[in-house]
Amino acid sequence: MLLHILARGKIARSPEAELIARYEKRMTWPFRVTELPETGGRIPEAASPLRTVLLDERGRQLSSQELADTLTHWRDEGVREARFVIGAADGHGDADRASADLLLAMGAMTWPHLLARAMLAEQLYRATTIVAGHPYHRSG
Repeated sequence: MLLHILARGKIARSPEAELIARYEKRMTWPFRVTELPETGGRIPEAASPLRTVLLDERGRQLSSQELADTLTHWRDEGVREARFVIGAADGHGDADRASADLLLAMGAMTWPHLLARAMLAEQLYRATTIVAGHPYHRSG
């Protein structure tokens, strides 16, 4: 299953971009990051079946284990792509929220978009290592 981050805005050369690249190299599942302009832009065609996750302050806060369990469930259902969408500065509209499969919050604090991307990449890497059976120091 492809883990695909779609994010508004360009990350350019930055420490956050280096972090994302580091996790991308470690990832054993297919992984992709697509940057879109602040408004508009061409959203790539999705592999189907698809699950859409919006990062949203009103979303659920999942533990790393819960995220791993969610990805496992989707993979076992035959989902081919899980899209994790980070919106523009004003977030997502009501219609997008209503059509998403999951609203995911990274805590009650507000995070800059670049850090949110890096933290999401890390959590996706962590979830895939949990699914692969690597020991997770917070389990049990």
